Amino acid sequence: MADEVSRSAAKTATLVALPITLLAGVLAFWLLGGFGGGAKPKASPSPTPQPSTTVAVPPRTLAEPATTVCRGFIAQLPGTVRGKIRRPVSAGPEQNAAYGQPPVTVACGVPAPKVAPTATVYALSGVCYLPTKTSAGTVWTTVDRQVPVAVTVPGDSGSGQWAAEFSDTIANSVKSLAKAPSGCG
Repeated sequence: MADEVSRSAAKTATLVALPITLLAGVLAFWLLGGFGGGAKPKASPSPTPQPSTTVAVPPRTLAEPATTVCRGFIAQLPGTVRGKIRRPVSAGPEQNAAYGQPPVTVACGVPAPKVAPTATVYALSGVCYLPTKTSAGTVWTTVDRQVPVAVTVPGDSGSGQWAAEFSDTIANSVKSLAKAPSGCG
């Protein structure tokens, strides 16, 4: 008799548990995207067109070894930085580069800036810069390299981050000075 009661209880438990398990499985399948339910995938944003026109940059005459250093540095720059495509420049493509619109420009072999003893310099990803505000934006010029490099960023939002984007290439291509200004860490 006890065996019959146990069997009856087991049948009842199975008859109740099986539909609940099936229902839970179907619900999970539906929530995870089966049957066309669940969250719909979002379309990726359309890429914005970027200009490929030439960017006007002033020509400079460089002496050796700056010419060789700059040629090697510019050759190492990537084709895209922070989603901005590299654009052709009007003068000195072996010493200048430009990205995006409005253009962020990179100039190798610029005059070394005068660094006052109390000037605030920024070590960004291993390279030391002196920022100079202009009406068009900020010029970040290296102060710890044998051949100075300037990164000109239009406007004022995120300009330090833009300079830092080029720091690895500068550090790998342009030798540092034996003695950097104080504050360069």
